[in-house]
Amino acid sequence: MKALRIGSGGVVSGTLREKIMSVNAAKDPGRAIGRNPDRLTLEERQALTGKYVALEIYSPKTTPLRRIEAIGDSLVECVRTLKARGLDPARFEYSRLAPSY
Repeated sequence: MKALRIGSGGVVSGTLREKIMSVNAAKDPGRAIGRNPDRLTLEERQALTGKYVALEIYSPKTTPLRRIEAIGDSLVECVRTLKARGLDPARFEYSRLAPSY
């Protein structure tokens, strides 16, 4: 069993933090923003299956991190989220999260 450490300010680190983040992202899709879709837990992936995600388009000039920048039930919702964050929707690719097998 992995030991938990509580740092300054009462911040929990280690396995408990990862489990809390996973449960929260499964309940609130917005918690998955900023995370790599390949690093979602099985529970998160199941909860988010069928949702659309926006990932920044790769180019040799930008070499963006592969992370979810917007998530929603439709493409329109993803675009709206990107615009609200001040991002250009034309710089993103959109895909629907498939179930994990």
